[in-house]
Amino acid sequence: MPRLRVSPDVEMHYRVDDFTDPWRPSAAILLLHGNNESGAAWYGWVPQLARRYRVVRPDMRGFGASTPMPPDFPWTLDVVIDDFVRLMDALNIDRFHLVGAKIGGVIGRAFAARRPDRVRTLTVAGSPPPVRADRGTLSVRVKEIEEHGIEHWARRSMAGRLGSTFPGAGVDWWIEYMGRTPVSTEIGFVGSINFSDITDDVAKIQCPMLVITTRESGLASVGETRAWQEQVPDSELVVLPGDSFHVAATDPDRCAQVTLEFIARKGDA
Repeated sequence: MPRLRVSPDVEMHYRVDDFTDPWRPSAAILLLHGNNESGAAWYGWVPQLARRYRVVRPDMRGFGASTPMPPDFPWTLDVVIDDFVRLMDALNIDRFHLVGAKIGGVIGRAFAARRPDRVRTLTVAGSPPPVRADRGTLSVRVKEIEEHGIEHWARRSMAGRLGSTFPGAGVDWWIEYMGRTPVSTEIGFVGSINFSDITDDVAKIQCPMLVITTRESGLASVGETRAWQEQVPDSELVVLPGDSFHVAATDPDRCAQVTLEFIARKGDA
């Protein structure tokens, strides 16, 4: 199990999937997972991506097999971004394509804006607007997690996340999977990173950006999504059918396909 000490008290677990032809040079893709997830969330993307790219799937600090974080940890976007930069430095990867889902898309937008020297293209799949409209629910969310645990919250909120057509067995898998997150990590994370305001960051993104959403996503309407997507000069919006907001999980094959097509057009020149 590969691990990297990204700070004195944190070891980051990660996976590298590389099924490219060994005699050809290949670029890298860094995948940033959502809240209460890990690098394992990208299982549906890897078969397509890893045939053409070196795919790096870290577990963000506090999540998956990485070191859990205490509830009072001072989370910032820069701390999280710096962890990923250290990982890519350790792998000797200078510039890479960046893909983020859910809160990983928030982190990814800030990453592209703040470290433009590292990001070749950015793909954002099923991610909230730069400022979340539900910020007022923060205290309620923290209380629910403290009193009932993450699995309870995941079960209550899963319908919007995975939509109305996702198979029942898949819903159960995602509930159990997300419920493994340490409560201590989530308390601090949801109170900070999960409600980050990245308005200023979006306006600074210069790399090509692809945004993927669904027609009836509960995170934002297509029009609301287009409003911030169009702030990035070289950007595109893909709207898939459905009502899930975690489109990276419900439509992994299509998302991976349009991401590969976008990178081929915008990032591999």
